[in-house]
Amino acid sequence: MKVNPGTVTGIGSLPGSDPLEAARIVLGELPELPHLPELPARGVGADIIGRTAGLLVELAVEVVPSAYRVTARAGRDHRRAVDLLRTDLDAFDEALEATGPRETVKLQSAGPWTLVSQVELVRGHRVLTDRGALREFTESLTEGLIRHIGEVAERTGAAVVLQLDEPALPAVLDGRLPTPSGYGNVAAVPAPDAQGLLGQVIERVKAATGCAVLVHCCAPRPPVTLFRNAGADAIALDATLIGKAPTALWDELGETWDAGTTLFLGLVPTLEPKTPPTLRALADPALRLVDRLGFNRELLAERAVATPCCGLAGASMSWVRRALALTRDLGKAFVEPPEGW
Repeated sequence: MKVNPGTVTGIGSLPGSDPLEAARIVLGELPELPHLPELPARGVGADIIGRTAGLLVELAVEVVPSAYRVTARAGRDHRRAVDLLRTDLDAFDEALEATGPRETVKLQSAGPWTLVSQVELVRGHRVLTDRGALREFTESLTEGLIRHIGEVAERTGAAVVLQLDEPALPAVLDGRLPTPSGYGNVAAVPAPDAQGLLGQVIERVKAATGCAVLVHCCAPRPPVTLFRNAGADAIALDATLIGKAPTALWDELGETWDAGTTLFLGLVPTLEPKTPPTLRALADPALRLVDRLGFNRELLAERAVATPCCGLAGASMSWVRRALALTRDLGKAFVEPPEGW
């Protein structure tokens, strides 16, 4: 994925419930790669799973006490998710008209494994435990993503980058998801199977839309090689968590960068710290990463994008603006390092 030097972006979520205000903030603070904001504080249908379920084609979900669950027809919960996304798109269009067109915009969706690990079948088991349901959900999500990307591209006139969020994939791979009874865990999914299914989604979306696909996972040990081999053009992670990671992860990151994959490095805290951070302290995980891997620091300008560590839904609005400003400053510092770095 080719990015202009100094490009920065956000992960997705913001606080509050006003989509127009959120769109204005994103377009104002992240001019090169703005993203369609997510506002989970609005509740059902605005969270990552409900929002993604609203993209499904010929499948619907409803809310039950334990989770989202498959239902025979779209009801209030599903329609709410669809309506919220429509409202967000309209607000983004309105804000875009006021600020001018952009070359590229980013969309976010739960990846296939996170979606099927968090939605239940009628009897309470997770979708991923049923091979037929897994295939059906994956096909439905893929078709929904293709339609969503096409609509946004037509509305904005911009190239689209798709971000697939896979926060649950490490638990899927490790067999850490509880069964409905709570007394056991769902069987681990072999890495080749996980890679194969994710790769199918990425391949089909890219072939149908021509968009770049970014995969995001802010777990301490993201499956970097799996994402790269699945066809991800870029990988987003929380760079502040990898300092104590095993050598194997560092090796994976080195191989990924060496292969030409862009890394989106989460560097700015999602919540306001008690002590205002310096730009050098925020950049330190990125600098240590590139130094330890033996690359020239110019690589940060060429194949790195600074981001907040994860979504900003829990932050104050004042910190959102400050965090995004700091992220922009990091992008500039990657291109023109301050004296003494």
